[in-house]
Amino acid sequence: MSRDLRQYARQTNVRLAAGALLLLFLVGDGLIYYFYGAGAAVMGFLCLLGGLLPVALTILAVALLDWLAKLRDGE
Repeated sequence: MSRDLRQYARQTNVRLAAGALLLLFLVGDGLIYYFYGAGAAVMGFLCLLGGLLPVALTILAVALLDWLAKLRDGE
């Protein structure tokens, strides 16, 4: 059994990010629903998605540049 610490760190970071997003959406939107109702919860969900759009586009752009750099270097 090999120990690839880079792969382990990458996997841990992905799990932490997924947990943070899940916590943000479930707890945040759940509290909005509890205090303000269903209409506000839908609007809160849409605002959370809109706020994450620039983050997702930035991550996608960096991943694309990484892929192009590896393609150019022949890795």
